[in-house]
Amino acid sequence: MTFNDDSQLRGGKVKRRGRTTGIAAGGVGGVAIVVFLIAQFTGVDLSGVLGGGDGLTQLQGAGSEASPVAECRTGRDANASIDCRMEGAAESLDTYWTAESRQLGIRYSTPEFFLFDGSTDTACGTASASTGPFYCPPDRAIYLDTAFYDDLQSKYGSSGGPLAQMYVVAHEWGHHVQQLQGTFADTDRSGTGASSGSVRVELQADCYAGAWAGDAATTESANGTTFFEPFTRAQIADALSAASAVGDDSIQQRSRGQVDPDSFTHGTSEQRQRWFTRGYEQGATTCDTLSIPASSL
Repeated sequence: MTFNDDSQLRGGKVKRRGRTTGIAAGGVGGVAIVVFLIAQFTGVDLSGVLGGGDGLTQLQGAGSEASPVAECRTGRDANASIDCRMEGAAESLDTYWTAESRQLGIRYSTPEFFLFDGSTDTACGTASASTGPFYCPPDRAIYLDTAFYDDLQSKYGSSGGPLAQMYVVAHEWGHHVQQLQGTFADTDRSGTGASSGSVRVELQADCYAGAWAGDAATTESANGTTFFEPFTRAQIADALSAASAVGDDSIQQRSRGQVDPDSFTHGTSEQRQRWFTRGYEQGATTCDTLSIPASSL
């Protein structure tokens, strides 16, 4: 178990969408999707080629109606159901960041969080399990096909337990916090490399995920019971295994048989684990990856 069985969930933070059956995109819709996918896999921001605003085309398609995940009332439900686990994680993250945002000097608002099956349309393009979980800034929303968690184990080598799953959500929630901070607008994420802006942004999101985990056992649910039991060393190792599995060097070694630091977009396995641990041990105010020298990353 991870959640306290008796913790109370309010519901409504997470919605599930039906499968998309069609896409209606204005202007450069097809190009928008390609650009989005390139950005997801390489970290290279090519959205500027679309022109106008933030370079992203609003996409809407049939079958994208969303409904709150059902029957998620307690921590016991969250321990038993992946959808309810996402709801419990979202409620915990929202409670944590509502308080912590004051320390960071930002005006906090809750992101949207959509689970989907197969594919769904977003303002950043069409999402699928193959694109992986992601945060879409124009939507201020997190998108996740829970089938990704099977890939996390089978393709990426993570142990894939409950805290590993919630680390993924906490990382994307960290991107929402960065959006509120203005980090996306102020950071050049178009390049790649070991000390690039894209790597710095991703490592900060890992640190923010760790900061949430460090406080999670004291964050209270709706009935005053903490959401979680205190995390064990094994559970923290579970989260670290997920951070390690999606390190640039690990992914490149598995897919290419060699590592190219000049193409890094997210940081090495060691860096991702280390920044998660820093947040876990020292809190969100210590997560400055943007202004420090490259040697400190």
